[in-house]
Amino acid sequence: MMDGGQAFANPAFSNQSCADGAILFRNDDWRVLGEGLEHRGTGYLIPREAIDRRRHEGLWDWPLHMAEKRWCTPSLFREAFLVALDRFGIARDGLLGPSFALGFGIRAGQGIEAAEGGFVSLGEIVRPKPARAASRQAGPQRRGGSVRARA
Repeated sequence: MMDGGQAFANPAFSNQSCADGAILFRNDDWRVLGEGLEHRGTGYLIPREAIDRRRHEGLWDWPLHMAEKRWCTPSLFREAFLVALDRFGIARDGLLGPSFALGFGIRAGQGIEAAEGGFVSLGEIVRPKPARAASRQAGPQRRGGSVRARA
């Protein structure tokens, strides 16, 4: 468990059935229950039967959807999501990694300052940054040459 999550042994558990209230895994933000994946702080629940939901292009829906939530810590969600897949017997495929990368951004060391958990959210990449004070004081930059109107 990469973030200190705890797995809970349950001898009655199998991939096909488990008690809905049983805690199968938890970390600081998420719990894997028999009924699905639950955020501990908000109560947000991803139902077990919906965990493997895909988008029309084949990408996994939940990594993309959860990236939109400001309260979702990428590394803790990823850890719990992967445990849920394993516990529920859901096979991973080659589109799982790209789904997380597209949703939560890139890892640190790729030219962008790292955010919590070593990820930069896609929103931070595409959201315009406020102009710096120095560039406002310098005034607009002008290009050399003439400007012609096109007809």
